[in-house]
Amino acid sequence: MATPPESADVTIRDAERSDLESVVAIERAAFDQPWPYTAFERFLGESGFLVAVKDREVGHRPRTDTVVGYVVGDVTPNFGRDIGHVKDLAVADAARRCGIGRSLLVQSLAALAVDGAEVVKLEVRESNDPARTLYRDVGFDVARRVSRYYRDGEDALVMVLDVAAWRGSDAGEAEP
Repeated sequence: MATPPESADVTIRDAERSDLESVVAIERAAFDQPWPYTAFERFLGESGFLVAVKDREVGHRPRTDTVVGYVVGDVTPNFGRDIGHVKDLAVADAARRCGIGRSLLVQSLAALAVDGAEVVKLEVRESNDPARTLYRDVGFDVARRVSRYYRDGEDALVMVLDVAAWRGSDAGEAEP
């Protein structure tokens, strides 16, 4: 799967082992409590682990792909109802506000739906207004608050998306 987001020089594709150092660098820049390399390594091969790569020229050498964002999602059986989980999503500072995060999220949701997820959940810091807005715009609703979810004591909001309703709403481009 390789699809372009709004920016023509960015492509979304499955994550590969060679992407992990860049993914970890973005993770460390984006989060105070970053995942280690091994955490990402465990999700290689999951259809919901995608990267956004930007084509760029390096001197006179051929074009190379630079990872500018990623999303990690998977599907888990849960009493006969498969649940998708968006575990991590980040975009490099220089590539933000270009639609890359939204494209990563939508492509990951599509992959989780194909894998059988009926519902997708995620956790987001209560203070992360840009992420909360993105998730709400794509179709997620706040289900509950988890007090002191993060190590620094901040609460998390658990947000959920009904996949059937989302698929009927132009795949996340409009509210259901």
